[in-house]
Amino acid sequence: MTGAHPAEDDDRRGRDSQGQPNPPGLAQQLSDLARSLQAEPDLDQTLQAVVGAAADNIAGADYAGITRIDRNGRVGTPAATDELVPRIDQAQYETNEGPCLDAIRYDATIRCDDLQADERWPRFAARALELGVKSMLSFQLFVRDRELGALNLYSREPHVFDDSTEQIGLLLASHAAVAMVGAESQHNLLAAVQHREVIGRATGILMERHKMTGDQAFALLMRTSSVTNRKVRDIAEELTMTGELSTRRPRPSAGAGGSGGGA
Repeated sequence: MTGAHPAEDDDRRGRDSQGQPNPPGLAQQLSDLARSLQAEPDLDQTLQAVVGAAADNIAGADYAGITRIDRNGRVGTPAATDELVPRIDQAQYETNEGPCLDAIRYDATIRCDDLQADERWPRFAARALELGVKSMLSFQLFVRDRELGALNLYSREPHVFDDSTEQIGLLLASHAAVAMVGAESQHNLLAAVQHREVIGRATGILMERHKMTGDQAFALLMRTSSVTNRKVRDIAEELTMTGELSTRRPRPSAGAGGSGGGA
């Protein structure tokens, strides 16, 4: 039997090219993670699977969460492994400083080894320490249109994250980003299909009731949308549920403005 190349021997012994030990089974864990994320049925469950995988697979992480800024500038924490995470994140949102916000702003991995000694975010650090968090690691997670996000890891102890942890986290965040974009696209596609189905059923009702063509029925829905200042899909949904094509305009809410209509 011929001898293996030294690098191959190292790889089989679980060491990298510099002779440092690799995390046990990391490649298999990431492979399993990719498959499990793809199997999640919707975006919310995918996000929850991401934070669960991060907390389970990254040494030193007591909690994990996702920060998301949508295209309208709204910021929130749509997934977390513990109820403490949204409270920590809220401190970042309110002070407008912290590792996760910097990860998003600078498209970078941000590590804080000890919030007691780190001077980058004094207001946030004080509040995080009150909540029992002493170190953090944040990864810029995805960029889609104007939507930004970060995967955040939190620890009750200082100095638990290192260069190896960062590399593992980057691999996990890359897998997670792909899965999240896929889940979001699937969610948007499903919503579009459902809207088309509702409009199609409403069009069919009008065709049968008024003996008109499909184009004429759809035009009637559009005219009703314009007259009532409501979305076509809302009118269509009401028609399929009640059998009525209402031409009444909705009562304006306080401070409302702008025009409605559209599909």
